[in-house]
Amino acid sequence: MEGDMTGDRVTLDATDRRIIHALQVDGRASFSRIAAVLDLGERTVARRYQRLRSHLALRVVGISDARRLGHLDWFVRIRSMPEAVDSIGAALAGREDTSWVASMAPGTELTCIVQADPADVDRPGTVFDQLGRRRNISSLTAQCLLAPVAGVGGWAGRLGALTLDEQSELAPNTVMSHERDARVTPTPEDQRLLRLLAEDARTSIAALAHLTATPESTVRRRVNDLTENGLLLFEVEIDPRLYGRTAEAICWLDVEPARLAAVGKQLATHGEVAFASTTTGPTNVLAFLELSSAAALHDYLTDRLGALEGIRHVETALTGRRIKRAGPLLVRRRTA
Repeated sequence: MEGDMTGDRVTLDATDRRIIHALQVDGRASFSRIAAVLDLGERTVARRYQRLRSHLALRVVGISDARRLGHLDWFVRIRSMPEAVDSIGAALAGREDTSWVASMAPGTELTCIVQADPADVDRPGTVFDQLGRRRNISSLTAQCLLAPVAGVGGWAGRLGALTLDEQSELAPNTVMSHERDARVTPTPEDQRLLRLLAEDARTSIAALAHLTATPESTVRRRVNDLTENGLLLFEVEIDPRLYGRTAEAICWLDVEPARLAAVGKQLATHGEVAFASTTTGPTNVLAFLELSSAAALHDYLTDRLGALEGIRHVETALTGRRIKRAGPLLVRRRTA
């Protein structure tokens, strides 16, 4: 039976979860390819995807790898007056260089991730410059995300629906180049494609060609090139509440340097960890958690993190409202 909706609420069944996992493996996989690998009807796959997409429960977005652009990702933590949280959050969410913007309980703090060229961090017009000019901000800290240790390729809590063989069959045939860590400078045409795919990574080649006034053959080649050289990655945005995770939290860990690698390997096995990275700053590991309740956070801290050797200090905060996830806020395009 197809996953049901109660009013505007969407629920997922096992087939929905298999399709979502398939999209995380290859965000641009055709409905026919997904159907063939999952032994489903193509119309079933398309109908279920459109149902989730139309209710804003699911979106596949294209994101640019900061390393390939020569940029760094920064986790920014902002404390402000309560009356300024909404306006600051909206300003951050509207920028192209921000993602994962959230207010934190009880409503006097915001967090986000900023992608920036190291040489431009302090220049006029950057996030840091604009935030520094606001009088209603009491403090601002920024930690550079050094190396991801968990959640690469998506939150593990939603990646258990397919077998290893199904994942292997769906995985795109990309060329792994030894130069994938080298800096890439996108052309203006590539930048336009990346912006469009950031809104919806499943936009068809025909639609991309129309929006960019470019031949379909050229667009197809450029999208393939951007994917194969590692500049274009895909992220599935989906409300974690559909997986029974109603509490989001951020966790800052101070880990003994000699135990960093071991702790990172353990975090990668934790289904509660959506993403974790080593960082600069007074704490050296940052983790985003998806949990069923505040009580589940207590259990996670005491039973799982508490069992790991080398953690000297832990700070946690519950996310109040997610203002922006990986992709840009959707705005209605002008039509002639």
